[in-house]
Amino acid sequence: MSKTAFLFPGQGAQIAGMGADFYENSPRSKEIFDLASEIIGIDMRKLCFQENDLLDITEFTQIALLTASLAMEEAVRGQGISPSVAAGLSLGEYNAIVSAKGMGPEDAMKVVRRRGMLMQEAVPTGEGAMAAVLGLEASAIEQVLGEMEGVYIANYNCPGQIVITGYADAVAEASGKLKNAGAKRVLPLNVSGPFHSPMMNSAAKGLREVLGGVNFGKLEIPYVTNVNAEYVYDSQLTRDLLIRQVASSVRWQQSVEAMIADGVDTFVEIGPGRTLTGFLRKIDRSVTCYNIRTYEEMQQVCETLANSEEGR
Repeated sequence: MSKTAFLFPGQGAQIAGMGADFYENSPRSKEIFDLASEIIGIDMRKLCFQENDLLDITEFTQIALLTASLAMEEAVRGQGISPSVAAGLSLGEYNAIVSAKGMGPEDAMKVVRRRGMLMQEAVPTGEGAMAAVLGLEASAIEQVLGEMEGVYIANYNCPGQIVITGYADAVAEASGKLKNAGAKRVLPLNVSGPFHSPMMNSAAKGLREVLGGVNFGKLEIPYVTNVNAEYVYDSQLTRDLLIRQVASSVRWQQSVEAMIADGVDTFVEIGPGRTLTGFLRKIDRSVTCYNIRTYEEMQQVCETLANSEEGR
């Protein structure tokens, strides 16, 4: 039996204009943007739809991206399309949990707004850094980093692409060693902090307090957690996993592999960008993947999925 997964991107996928066509064409999407504006006290249309300097600042990026992806998914749901499982990269895991009905959109908005602020404040600007390592096996990277201090693996994205994180000088030193070890390229990332490292422990502590006030709902479908790439069936595990997630490695490749092993053969990336689709093609080219970035794409993808369901 065919299974479909909804995937949601993380920080870095944001782009001015994201979700604007959904706002204009889908009442369900409009409700999400308006709800976020009311709850957060920020004009989400201005933040997401117009060119501005705030969109790339973590404390604003995260709530903007969460809201845009929530709005897009609402439109998809309105077309009668639903997943068997959901997953999201880093920030996108919150979208996945909402998709699985483990958290309401209002709670997700409040938590993510605070999460972005906590991560922004955790480390002084310039003290931390991140870099993408291309063309080197994970085991080789782990070996190099295992002999160093202050640098860690942030993301296992796909074969040939791993992100490292940590103190800026340690990341720079590791970058040279990884090139010597055979990496094709090591590219510094334009980010405002050393995310998914122990340097985020203060953010994790703050997040514990925020999540303490959230009521997690019964999951209607499982989601896959970044922390250990395992299916989550019990939402009572979610609080601890989200606290751990902010300072631990994102096991995205392993998460996708777990879904494929479970029989997922169709993946739908919902949100701006095509990052996760690109990772998918490097992980397993045999699966079917779709992108939903615009309202027009949403209509085309939902029609294709509906027709394939009828043909089964």
